[in-house]
Amino acid sequence: MNVSVARPLEAPLLRASGGAMAGEDMALIKLAAALGRELGAYRPVLYWLDTLASAIVGWGALAALILVPGLPVAAQAVFAVAAVLGLYRLGSFIHEITHMKADSVPGYRLGWNLIAGVPLMIPSFMYEGVHTLHHARNRYGTARDPEYMALALKPKLSLPLFVAVSALGPIGLIIRWAVLTPLSLLPPVRDFVRTRLSALSINPDFRREPPVGAAMTRWNLMEAATSLFVIAVLASVAAGIIPLRAVLIWLGVLSASMVINQVRTLAAHLWENDGAEMSITAQYLDSVNVPPPALLPALWAPVGLRYHALHHLLPGLPYHALGAAHRRLLAELPAGNAFHGGNHPSLAGVVARLWASAGTARG
Repeated sequence: MNVSVARPLEAPLLRASGGAMAGEDMALIKLAAALGRELGAYRPVLYWLDTLASAIVGWGALAALILVPGLPVAAQAVFAVAAVLGLYRLGSFIHEITHMKADSVPGYRLGWNLIAGVPLMIPSFMYEGVHTLHHARNRYGTARDPEYMALALKPKLSLPLFVAVSALGPIGLIIRWAVLTPLSLLPPVRDFVRTRLSALSINPDFRREPPVGAAMTRWNLMEAATSLFVIAVLASVAAGIIPLRAVLIWLGVLSASMVINQVRTLAAHLWENDGAEMSITAQYLDSVNVPPPALLPALWAPVGLRYHALHHLLPGLPYHALGAAHRRLLAELPAGNAFHGGNHPSLAGVVARLWASAGTARG
C-alpha cells in the first residue's frame, strides 16, 4: 500500500484562531478512539524481548569497543554504530514507561531502570510525570508544556544550537548525579535540583512539581542508585580500576545517541504554535508521522516514535500497535481527512520546512 502524503495545514491557518483550529476532525478522532480500544492491549513478552535484545546489542557492542584490543577500524565503526543505535533504542523505552500502567508489563519499570535507566543516567522518574504533561489538552504548545519550544518562530541559529547542546548531555548528567545530587542533601540545593534538574524537558521555563507518596519513594531510590553508580564509576577511574579510555568511549556513545534523539525531537513536531491552546486536531497536525515506506525512521525514531503524531491522538497505545493503527487510519479515512496532513515522507523534509520557517517575520 502506498502512503498518502499530504502537505500539513500551514501555520497561518493554525494561528488564525489563536493557535487552535475552528473545529475538530471528528471522523479522525472517533476512528482513532475505536482503534485505541481495539489495539490497546500490551504484549509484555514483546516488551521484554525487545528490551533485552536492545541491551545485548548496545551493551555488547560497547563492551567490544572497550575490551577487544586491536580491532580494525572497520570493526570499530560497526561496533560503534551498533552500540549507539542499540543503546538509543534501549533508552527510548523510557517513553513507554511514562504511558503504561504498572501492571501493563509487570516488573518492567524496575527491570528497565536496572539495565538502562541507571547505567544510561536517565532513570525513569526523570520522565514519569513530566512527559504526560506534554499530552495534556490545555498544555500542549503553551508555556506550561515541558516539551515544547516554538522553534519555527525562533532565529535559524536556534536550530543547530538545539542539536549541538545535546552532545554535552552526558557531561551534564555526570554533574547532576555525582555533584548536585549529594549537594541536594542541603535543603536550598534540593529545591533547585528537584524543580530545575529532575526532568527530561526542553522548555527552559519549566519547573517540576515533585510527586508524593509511592512515586516520591521511587524517585528517591532511583536518584540514590544513579548517583551511587556515577560516583562509583568516577572513583574507579581515579583509583585506576577502570581505564579513562573506557569511560570516554561510554560517554562518546551516550553523546552520539543523545544527538540522534535531539534530531528526532527536532522532527517530532512542526513547532509552529505561538503559545495558545490548541485543539486535538491542531495538535495532531503540529506533530509528525514518518511512516513506511521510509525505512531509516526505524533507526532514528525507534519504539514507535516514527508515529509521533498518531501517538498524540492515542498516547496510551503501546508502541507495537501504532503501525497497525496507522494502516487502518490510512485505509479508512478519505484523502481530505486531517490524518493525511500528519504524514511526512522524510526527516529531511520536516527539518527543511522548519529551517525555512525559522527566522521569518510572523504577522
